[in-house]
Amino acid sequence: MDNVQRKIKQWGKQMPDLNTQPMAIADRLQHVAKHIDDELNCTLKQYKLSDAGFEVLSTLLRAGPPYSLSPGQLLEQMLITSGTMTTRIDKLEKKGLVKRKSKKDDKRGVSVKLTKKGLKLVEEVIVEYTLTQKRIVSVFDEQEQKTFIALLTKYISQSKV
Repeated sequence: MDNVQRKIKQWGKQMPDLNTQPMAIADRLQHVAKHIDDELNCTLKQYKLSDAGFEVLSTLLRAGPPYSLSPGQLLEQMLITSGTMTTRIDKLEKKGLVKRKSKKDDKRGVSVKLTKKGLKLVEEVIVEYTLTQKRIVSVFDEQEQKTFIALLTKYISQSKV
């Protein structure tokens, strides 16, 4: 019996009419999310990266050559505040993984670009990161994974996530 089952059983004794099915789902999702975060952060830690830094680097990598976006474009894709973005970029710039570059046609405009060091690192990390993800979901066969994706997609599309 896992912790959630134990909790549900206790609620059943204390409040037999309480509908605990939503609790059983939500609590398990929270537990799984924490486990996934812990595993992925462990992978990133090996490369001395935070999940926040990795998110910036991987967003720049996904943009394709020349691996450069404006801070506004990064904000749009990452859904964080500009102050948070500035801090992330500052930390990555200090490590030599990104550089800010003024736009030639607009001196107020800035782009954030992966350095060669940043590109090499994020290309290496993304491979290990996806291998960690593969290991995490390997408890499900391929059909179960497709079903899970469909259920999560339904939830996200119908909720305010």
